[in-house]
Amino acid sequence: MKLSMPLIYAGNPRETADQVAGLEKAGLDTIWVAEPYGFDAPTLMGYLAAKTETVEIGAGILNVFSRTPGALLQTAAGLDNVSGGRAVIGLGASGPQVIEGFHGVPYDKPLGRTREVIDIIRMGLRREALVKDGIFKIPLPEGQGLGLGKPLKLLNKPERSVVPLWVAALGDKNVQMTAEVADGWLPFLFHPEKAKDVWGDSLAKGTAKRSPELGPLEISAGGMVAIGEDVKGMLDFMRPMYALYVGGMGARGKNFYNDLACQYGYEKEAREIQDLYLGGNKRDAEAKVPLEWLEAGNLVGPASYVKERIEAFREAGVTSLQVSPASDDPAATIAQVKEWAS
Repeated sequence: MKLSMPLIYAGNPRETADQVAGLEKAGLDTIWVAEPYGFDAPTLMGYLAAKTETVEIGAGILNVFSRTPGALLQTAAGLDNVSGGRAVIGLGASGPQVIEGFHGVPYDKPLGRTREVIDIIRMGLRREALVKDGIFKIPLPEGQGLGLGKPLKLLNKPERSVVPLWVAALGDKNVQMTAEVADGWLPFLFHPEKAKDVWGDSLAKGTAKRSPELGPLEISAGGMVAIGEDVKGMLDFMRPMYALYVGGMGARGKNFYNDLACQYGYEKEAREIQDLYLGGNKRDAEAKVPLEWLEAGNLVGPASYVKERIEAFREAGVTSLQVSPASDDPAATIAQVKEWAS
């Protein structure tokens, strides 16, 4: 099992990024860089490439609406070059609030767009001329634009002809598509013991259509890590994030994370969290996040318990355990978990 970590920063990401080299030496395999509507991920990924030597540098995630497939291809190839073949490109549809509210792009056909973007990036990395006649029209057909477009291939030779493409997915159709065509899957707010009930059928259907050339689907999931005899209270620090996503990351009837909470069996809590959060009562919403979910989705407790949680994630199919160390010595925490996970 690999060890990965999201780059979590407050204010100045450069200060946090400078610490990754130490975590790399402690055994970290992959660092994930998000961008929602903050700083862009590729800039930070390029900075990390210059500061590190072995850690994989993953976009977690780049949405498939705000950049053209050609731009995403350029990003994948460029990052893979400056990192010496260490790029991992996480893709996803994000959500309507970000896509329509921040980028001003209609949130339509997210699954089809994701599938086509994956196809186009792979085509480009093989240095084939980009040609697509689907949601994306490449080159633009006659009657659109100036009519001067022609199929072009990537100007530079890529570092690798294959860069791992991961997808962040939660819904059944999206997870099925991910299991069919992606190299890896990035679920969120993952509950190992309930994952099979929620996604088992979708993963099986997608895997049945999967090309053998892709190899097995990789999965990255995890949470906070705090090791000790009296650390359970640390779970409260995760409540604001769970409440934000379940309660506020989307409107009523259009919140993927609220739907996930219901699929986990927390229908009552999901409704209460959303009502409170959208009503401005964030603290009360946080208090409603089920402790069972927090305990299952994170690795917080005595060493023996943390080891049990590692095995639970492994049993659920996780191949890259995501960890967010909550300690005075993150590198030591990474090294300890790396030993147990290996």
